[in-house]
Amino acid sequence: MSDRQVDEDIPLEVVSDVDRTREDRIRDLLLTYVVVPGRILITDPRALFGFGVVIAYLLIGTVGVWLLEPTEMWAGGRLVQPFQTLDHPLGTDPQGRDLLKMIIFGTPPILTMIFSGGLFVVVVGTVVGTVAGFSGGRLDDVLSTITDVALTIPGLPLIIVLAVTLEPENPVLIGVLLGINGWAGLARNLRSQVLSVREEDYVEAADAMGIPMRSILLKDVMPNVMPYVMYNFMSSMRGVLFAAIGLYYLGVLPYNQDHWGVLIRQAYAGGALTAGSMFHWILWPIVTVVLLSIGLILVSQSTDRLFNPRVHARHED
Repeated sequence: MSDRQVDEDIPLEVVSDVDRTREDRIRDLLLTYVVVPGRILITDPRALFGFGVVIAYLLIGTVGVWLLEPTEMWAGGRLVQPFQTLDHPLGTDPQGRDLLKMIIFGTPPILTMIFSGGLFVVVVGTVVGTVAGFSGGRLDDVLSTITDVALTIPGLPLIIVLAVTLEPENPVLIGVLLGINGWAGLARNLRSQVLSVREEDYVEAADAMGIPMRSILLKDVMPNVMPYVMYNFMSSMRGVLFAAIGLYYLGVLPYNQDHWGVLIRQAYAGGALTAGSMFHWILWPIVTVVLLSIGLILVSQSTDRLFNPRVHARHED
């Protein structure tokens, strides 16, 4: 077969005969990243409820603290029951503090913690897992060894030791601390997925054409693993949420502001779990934690449809 015949049969460079304007590219970007995801979310009840819950918490943590003043001791009567008065719709604690305001002002730090912790886990785990799986060779060996070592370190004792030693008070630092051992499992699983994606024909073709590894990872590999990454992002946020509540409840983490875990600890120590007149004191912070957890679960389940290419194709018409 002559070189000329090969070029005719397998063209290596194809030039489109359609000139795409800037408006066409902007329209395609809006269709891909705004319109189609919006259509998918509207048709998924889980996504609507989950995103609704998360957005509600975001509004409470931003607009709520801006509109209201923090509660003070004896702002109301002692142990006012829920829905007894509009001044204290969720009731008060034994010191007359408004429970609704305590929950609202405890929202910003917990949202900051879970977001920073989830972001830390996903960024570190994704970078290590994808680079190790795609690069192979010595770099893969080094990154896999670091990942295996991190997996062998017991997470909870490490977090407790670091928390007692560092005594962090910044919510971002606390979130990173609580997620410090979560990236290794994500990196290990992503490496396995990237190893299979790397064998696909279009990825091998891009590599053979000399396209930079960064472009291949972003355009060809990441879309295939993005549902798993987003699921782990939400799962990591839930993990940081429960870890923060648990460590504040145990008194391991220092605090200088309202926090749901501290509120639960104070209510439990005050006997709210067994006294009917004080049960609302411990009930509302627990309901707040459970509802946020359910919202994160539903959002994580809906991300599978959000990044599924087949579902995307059905909603592009």
